[in-house]
Amino acid sequence: MNAIETTDLSKLYAPGVGLQALNLSVAAGEVFGFIGPNGAGKTTAIRTLMGFLRPSGGSGRILGHDIWQERVAVHRWVGYLPGEVHLGRDHTARELMSRSCRLRGGASNAYGLEVARRLELRLDARLGTLSKGNRQKVGLTLALMHRPDLLVLDEPTDGLDPLVQETVLGLLREAQSEGRTVFLSSHVLSEIERIAGRVGIIRRGELIRVEGVQTLKASLPQQVALRFARPPTVDLAALDGMSGGVADGLEFRGQWRGGPDPLIRALAGESLTSLSLTPSTLEDAFMDEYRSEPARAEVPHVA
Repeated sequence: MNAIETTDLSKLYAPGVGLQALNLSVAAGEVFGFIGPNGAGKTTAIRTLMGFLRPSGGSGRILGHDIWQERVAVHRWVGYLPGEVHLGRDHTARELMSRSCRLRGGASNAYGLEVARRLELRLDARLGTLSKGNRQKVGLTLALMHRPDLLVLDEPTDGLDPLVQETVLGLLREAQSEGRTVFLSSHVLSEIERIAGRVGIIRRGELIRVEGVQTLKASLPQQVALRFARPPTVDLAALDGMSGGVADGLEFRGQWRGGPDPLIRALAGESLTSLSLTPSTLEDAFMDEYRSEPARAEVPHVA
């Protein structure tokens, strides 16, 4: 059974505005990245999956439960973090954690306390006194504390300092190692690249590509940068596999597709002072997808 399964799932606010027919499968135990710019439909998709928005059409199941008809069961087994954490200002994190345990029939608070310790969360401070980053820690702790089978996280490291971001990624890796599933939306593509096995790219409410992170990166050229010790005899820009080659004196930059052997052979008779061949990143792949979008009239979209 997949952790998430949708068939033509949509949430339309007006014709062409909102989440278009979404067909997506997320396997149990994987970390899946969900990426797109502001207004692409990520949050609408997540809120529809969680049963906070009634679908306009299609169907979806989370952990075998219908996302609308069985949304109470979905909420029981999913740890959810919204893109903006809104919690009562007069409560403390400890009070909210205790309430969450009671709602789950007296579930243990032990792991929640461990998460809070690792995030360096002040459990007894009133939420109204906390910074955005510390409120984010509260939301993360509440989402993670019961070791749910599925984590649905919208911008989980927003407002956190780099050290705490690393802690969050470590917690998510541990969740996966325990066989749990993580559905992760983030603008920080370097984080997605480090932790996700597959990504889905959404544009204008449509899921335009689902691919393994490494496969997606391998589909793009590597960045070539080198400097010659003396004027070269080879025309690198003319090589098969080279594109966008620009020579500037003794320096050369371009994009290389394919294995490095042909490039190395072409340079065998040259004298170099430096050479780098840098693989494309997930951000490069993301931008390539958006640059390839055909020109069309702007259509407003929701988050």
